[in-house]
Amino acid sequence: MENLDLRLPAVKPRVAVVGAGWAGLAAAVELAGKADLTVLEAGREPGGRARCGGRNGDRFDNGQHILLGAYAECLRLMRRVGAPPETLLLRRPLQWWREGGVRMQCPRWPAPLHLAAGLLTARGLSWQAKWQLARALRNLQAASYRLSGDCSVADWLGGQGQQAEVVREFWRPLVLSALNTPPELASMQVLATVLRDSLGASREASDLLLPASDLSALFPDPAWRWLAAQGADLRVGRRVSQLAREPDSVLVDGEEYDAVVLAAAPYHAAVLLDGPCLSAQLQGYQYWPIVTVYLRFTVAPQLPAPMMGVRGGMVDWLFDREALAGESGLVAAVISAPQSLPSSDALVRGALDDLRRLAPHLPAPLASKVIVEKRATFASVVGLKRPAVRDAGGRVYLAGDWVCPDYPATLEGAVRSGVAAAAAVMQDLRMEP
Repeated sequence: MENLDLRLPAVKPRVAVVGAGWAGLAAAVELAGKADLTVLEAGREPGGRARCGGRNGDRFDNGQHILLGAYAECLRLMRRVGAPPETLLLRRPLQWWREGGVRMQCPRWPAPLHLAAGLLTARGLSWQAKWQLARALRNLQAASYRLSGDCSVADWLGGQGQQAEVVREFWRPLVLSALNTPPELASMQVLATVLRDSLGASREASDLLLPASDLSALFPDPAWRWLAAQGADLRVGRRVSQLAREPDSVLVDGEEYDAVVLAAAPYHAAVLLDGPCLSAQLQGYQYWPIVTVYLRFTVAPQLPAPMMGVRGGMVDWLFDREALAGESGLVAAVISAPQSLPSSDALVRGALDDLRRLAPHLPAPLASKVIVEKRATFASVVGLKRPAVRDAGGRVYLAGDWVCPDYPATLEGAVRSGVAAAAAVMQDLRMEP
């Protein structure tokens, strides 16, 4: 008589991911197939603060996001869920083009020759400013991109002898774009980490990856479909109101799970967590807005480059959405960390004035739309203490760009935190990797 294997299959642990932004989706993708997985999202669709929203023909990205070649985890997970970066992202060597200001384009040479050549041939900076910039970057590299003590970007630039010209034309736009925090408040150590992983790494790491589709198509929608195919229980329009801890489980609005990845914004997470110290820490986060002004025309924008700025303009960057993603006649104008918020009419007028310096042929816009994300990013301020993925305790794990210890509020920071949270769950529950 044959020996029959009567062992029952191992029961997969039940895991809930609360929040389907990029961090929550990253955690869910890592856990799929290894856990009995549920994803709970308060909104109508996944993607969080980096998605395409609206209805029918009135759909727009809720911001503009630039990826870098250094964003290894974003690129890995995009490929995993069937969203090929090679077709969804437009890869360009590092470039910096502000009409009337700095124009720099790095060649496809090995690092650091690409950056040296880009600086040498850059227009709009005096030789003295180029030397100051190169010296500051060299000093950062010599220090392995680590500061003995954190300070503001503005204070560090002063200590490096960076004069007003190079601060105005290069450093300030860079800091606002990378950290969405004014240089007077922004952490130099966080900026140094970003520079380490881009300018201080291979040439490919510094490449700009510009979305050639809407943000939802980059990762949220493919990840959602992929998770559904893996058998995950996906619930939208489901705002969690309570987490209750049991000795060996967590109740999510009364439903029992072996572990929970809490991938909500800090202000939402603070309400759900019962630890007073951690809640107080999260409630202490500060935020900066990002404004996106969309202008649609009856003709092609035909900007000199898909992404560029205007010296002294109101907006920081202009994106030719027709050239990038085939969105007919559409331009997106972005203002990072504005000190005040003018009226929508004033924002449209200012964006149009900047745009016509680049494309005077454009007629009056056919339509406009202003999207203001008032808490678009946390402020990457000096000395900001961030929690770790296990700091909530009791089988609750944290994920979000605000958890990533090194990066500012970026897509890569969000994805890295989700991957780290999933790894912690699998380790603690002794799941198969």
